[in-house]
Amino acid sequence: MTSPQIRQAAALCVALSICALLVVPGNFPGLGGDARLTLAVFVLATCAWIGTPIDDTYIALGAGLALTVTGVISSNTLFGTLGDPTVWLLICAFVLAAAVARTGLAGRAAAFLVSGARSVRQLAHLTTAALVVTAFAVPATSGRAALALPVFLALAKVLADRKRLVVMLALLFPTVILLSAVATLIGAGAHLITVSVLWEATGNRVGFTQWLLLGLPLAVASSHLAAEVVLLTTTRRADRRGPVRITADDIQRHSEQPVTGPWSSAESRCLLLLATVVALWCSEPLHQVPPAVVALIGAVVASSPALGTVHLKDALKTVPWSLLLFMAATMAMGVALANSGAAKWLVAGLPVDVEPWLFLALVVAVSTAAHLILQSRSARSSVLVPLVVAAAVGAGVNPVAAALASTAAAGFCHTLPASAKPVTLFAEIPGTPTYTPRDLLRLSGVLAPLTVALVLLFALAVWPLLGVPVLKP
Repeated sequence: MTSPQIRQAAALCVALSICALLVVPGNFPGLGGDARLTLAVFVLATCAWIGTPIDDTYIALGAGLALTVTGVISSNTLFGTLGDPTVWLLICAFVLAAAVARTGLAGRAAAFLVSGARSVRQLAHLTTAALVVTAFAVPATSGRAALALPVFLALAKVLADRKRLVVMLALLFPTVILLSAVATLIGAGAHLITVSVLWEATGNRVGFTQWLLLGLPLAVASSHLAAEVVLLTTTRRADRRGPVRITADDIQRHSEQPVTGPWSSAESRCLLLLATVVALWCSEPLHQVPPAVVALIGAVVASSPALGTVHLKDALKTVPWSLLLFMAATMAMGVALANSGAAKWLVAGLPVDVEPWLFLALVVAVSTAAHLILQSRSARSSVLVPLVVAAAVGAGVNPVAAALASTAAAGFCHTLPASAKPVTLFAEIPGTPTYTPRDLLRLSGVLAPLTVALVLLFALAVWPLLGVPVLKP
């Protein structure tokens, strides 16, 4: 048997064994019927995500349908998740991103920042800063990777005679894209799942502004820390010592859209619209307009015949509808875990008398390592966050702090080329030198423990200063 076949067989055996134990009424006293059904569906879905090549969305929809048919959740709960404001926020954010991509603003921003680099270290950190900023304009890591790829290819052609620097940049782009996603609520679908689980399980609503306040400092710190690690693990001192001279004209030669010169009216309108939307998102406590409504207004303007830069039909083609369906189905699974008592029962046997810092350390460590088993970032949050929230309540830890720490740590997925879509995208570029699996392992061995330590530092020392205490209020 091949390795994938062994993995599929092992996952099937585990799932069937646990389901068989759940079927026997005498097992697990105190576990209700709805909780048993929920756990069975949850186990089957998790094992299918881990051990089969079946599409993650198909598995999630099947799980949500099974919970609805068996009466664990209502059909209104299942279908209502598609109308969740966070889903609409993501749809509209993708429309805005399509408008930005159509105008070529990303190329101008890259030329403006990167052309100022005079050393390899400056190039790495200016590139990092540019990639962090894209978290506000493009939702989801795969969308940001697709937008950044042409910029990388232009830099790679300019630096073609310095192969190690090209490899360094190839590794830097996906690394920063993944770690900086925590900056905003729309940075990854997993964030929206976390917000939904927190709302359903605890009644705590984490808005765009609060997420920005908590996530942006962590994104900046982890991204620039990762830039240093990438530099040290992929280049030699001689490579870093040489000067760098990249001009806007160098980038322009490899770009289809202008990166210098007068701005077009479309570029000016798009930049003004994007700045207005981000400003309204950040000032939500002042005007009380929900982020989803702000995003919808921005999307309507961005695709309008008079002021827009993209047709609505074309913009909607860029929306990852599969991801949205996955999110909706996993939100329904989270509701079932919480309402049936399954999540509470799962964590009831865990030791809850540990120190809060140790509890958070375990949460962060498990969430960081989870990408080795569950490759989908959204699937990891769907499995981990409901359990983390339930365990945090029992341990006296603030569930918001625990859920955010778990989600932030789950953003680390750099160990294997297949661990995340941006890593896969930059690992397979014809005609351009890029990193190998060995490079990823070397980076992961250094960056993983640093990521755990940094997230834990923020959860214990920084976030309490920003209004999220460690202990349950």
